[in-house]
Amino acid sequence: MVMDLANWTARPGLVREQMEGRYVRLEPLGLGHAETLFQAASARGAEDRFRWLPEEPPNREDFNAWFEAASGSTDPLFFAVMNKASGRVEGRQALMRVDTANGVVEVGHIMWGAALQRTRMATEALFLFADHVFGLGYRRFEWKCNDLNAPSKRAASCGGSACQVLSRALIVGRRSCFQIDLTIGLTRITWFVSLICLLTNWICRSSALRVRHQRGPVGPATILRFCSSCSSMAI
Repeated sequence: MVMDLANWTARPGLVREQMEGRYVRLEPLGLGHAETLFQAASARGAEDRFRWLPEEPPNREDFNAWFEAASGSTDPLFFAVMNKASGRVEGRQALMRVDTANGVVEVGHIMWGAALQRTRMATEALFLFADHVFGLGYRRFEWKCNDLNAPSKRAASCGGSACQVLSRALIVGRRSCFQIDLTIGLTRITWFVSLICLLTNWICRSSALRVRHQRGPVGPATILRFCSSCSSMAI
């Protein structure tokens, strides 16, 4: 499918507003998030969580400096990922490289603590971002990750996104001066036609049994199978 751009106009800029889900709430990063976010960031396994991020695993002083800059930034626009059941911030992520003229937004700076990783909460955190961006009429939602970052590639492919571009030496990585980045893209048409059904079902507790035998990345056949049984659309 091709999106008709004959009447395209620039999209509105992003603003600091809360996004509410079933399991998580995305809140614009602010002072009330500092303590539990630091705990999630600095807990055991921090080296792995920060392996592909521009910052080192934080000590308190470095975290405070980062937090002050991040909470005041508009691009990247940082959000705390709040576990609604516990009331704790378990991670953070950002909308960035916002291109209103062409309707493109990237998600990045993702740091999910152990309580978020490989859970419905993590799926929903990305779902809320994509749903928000496409709800504003943006055409494209991107996620760049290092080609060696297997967990991020796996998470993106399970969400149905497609790897489209290899960028060599796009940025200087924290551990090397050369890296190959993947641009993983999801378009607005793909989102509304298929993936919103799949992700809504995956997030909903009632559909957990339907996907428990799924192995590997979700492909087009799986998407269509889930969409055909979708009882509601969260559009």
